Amino acid sequence: MRTIQPAKRLSGLTSAIFTEMNRRKRIIQARGMEVIDLGIGSPDQPPSPLVMEALTRAVQNPDNYGYPTSEGSVRFRETTARWYRHRFGVELDPECEVLSLMGSQDGLAHLAQAWVNPGDVVLVPDPGYPIYFASVTLAGGEVYPLPLREENNFLPDLSNIPTEIKNRAKLMVLNYPNNPVAAIATEDFFAEVVAFATSNRMIVAHDLAYSELAFDGYRPPSFLETPGAKEIGVEFNSFSKSFNMAGCRIGYLVGNSEVIKSLAIIKSNIDYGVFLAVQEAAVAAMEHDIEHPEENGNGILYQTRRDVLLDGLREIGWNIPKPKATMFVWARVPSGWTSETFAFTLLEKAGVVVIPGNAFGVQGEGYVRIALVKSVDVLKDVITRIKESGILFT
Repeated sequence: MRTIQPAKRLSGLTSAIFTEMNRRKRIIQARGMEVIDLGIGSPDQPPSPLVMEALTRAVQNPDNYGYPTSEGSVRFRETTARWYRHRFGVELDPECEVLSLMGSQDGLAHLAQAWVNPGDVVLVPDPGYPIYFASVTLAGGEVYPLPLREENNFLPDLSNIPTEIKNRAKLMVLNYPNNPVAAIATEDFFAEVVAFATSNRMIVAHDLAYSELAFDGYRPPSFLETPGAKEIGVEFNSFSKSFNMAGCRIGYLVGNSEVIKSLAIIKSNIDYGVFLAVQEAAVAAMEHDIEHPEENGNGILYQTRRDVLLDGLREIGWNIPKPKATMFVWARVPSGWTSETFAFTLLEKAGVVVIPGNAFGVQGEGYVRIALVKSVDVLKDVITRIKESGILFT
């Protein structure tokens, strides 16, 4: 009997290191050790009571159980445009410059299908969030990695991109504040990106999922604030991190209407949109944030966790720079270790899960990503465990 094989495009997709970390985690747990998982960036806090109450009311409304439209309700799109004006000073037309998504990963996964043909090049940050690479593979495009290196503040050097690649590139993906490296971008860098994309006739897709998780008084800008950005660019954002609504699966794409129109066509053929009750909860979150921005305490929460963890690790010899944003720490491993051997040993000896940096690309080797997704007390336990593990940092 003929053996049926999966589609060849799957061969370019992998979650090998994440799968391996989970396998090793189960082994450690089976030995009776309690494992502290700082691997996945899933918020450990619930949404605000106001958001949950709005969702409860909306769930009880019989009118919300019909098919929603894939582009999002008028109320959701208008409120998103109002929040962008409030937060960034960016004007958006809710009719054609705002598109609802089933979480930002939905849009990130499908944007390449709307714009990339086989043979087209997409510029993707390395290290980078895995969906950036996977979306290009699924669309049949070719990834050109943009190295993010510490000596360049984890910003890509656009001047090093070969002319042949620039001529074939149709799309560039960026992400600041960044996952996994927790870096931030400057206004000058965004201006350079706009000039580069305009002169080379390519689309810029900026992932702003961590816009509200910033510390030490820093306020991440929108890429669309940059003059000329909306002519060539779009921006993804999400309610997962900013409002602790990860399980609700709601986000949006804003910016250039032509780019959004093509993604909307893809989505109209594969889904019917986000449950209207969830859209109502998102509206409540944005409206409250517009009226009471000081009440979103996520920045303070994660800054406190960052300080407790990194100050404690510094006392035992592991000196890690403090990031200004995101829910992650990007930590160089001690000399003599690879990303994987360090992460495996940390799990084995301390019962702490972190993700090897090479899970996010070649340039991630030599680092691990640590998610600040546990309470201060648990993070103090992490410090104690690492101290007692016997791993040397000096």
